[in-house]
Amino acid sequence: MILFVGLGNPEDRYENTRHNIGFRVIDKLVDDSNARDISKSSFNGKLYRTSNSLFLKPTTYMNLSGKSVIAVKNFFKIDLEDIIVIHDDIDLPFGAVRFKRGGGHGGHNGLRSIDALVGKEYLRVRVGVGKPEYKSQVADYVLGDFSEDESRYLDALIEYVAKATKALSKSSLNEVKSNYTLKSVESLEI
Repeated sequence: MILFVGLGNPEDRYENTRHNIGFRVIDKLVDDSNARDISKSSFNGKLYRTSNSLFLKPTTYMNLSGKSVIAVKNFFKIDLEDIIVIHDDIDLPFGAVRFKRGGGHGGHNGLRSIDALVGKEYLRVRVGVGKPEYKSQVADYVLGDFSEDESRYLDALIEYVAKATKALSKSSLNEVKSNYTLKSVESLEI
């Protein structure tokens, strides 16, 4: 069983923010696979299932994402290497897509929470959202909506990341890196 985790914040006001790109990819994966909702309050998130996959959107708010991931991991006895986390990354330009196993959290509070409760050796799908000019603006930036220009690319980017994420469950990390790494959003067809 593969556990796909998209990071984000619950509440409608966060729906279109940069920090919620992981939620948007999970929504696409759930729609594409006709997964059924199996959410329970003990999972601390919205959980969907197909015969061989679980799709999780933690409802704990970003900073406590690990609480939801550990609950689902333990309930379904999922190995750490079978967890794929999709998240926004301010260290990548908007629309860049990278993949890695393990590593640091890079200041991302959702990853920090997962690392602390679950461990670090899960797969990561890093979706670039760009960064603000000043470090002091990071919180407002990631909790802000995508710009009008960025929004034109969002559907294509989300579809691309969903496709790449599905490939991670079937192919090696190196194959996915060579086939799906994206330097910028300009490479996408819209």
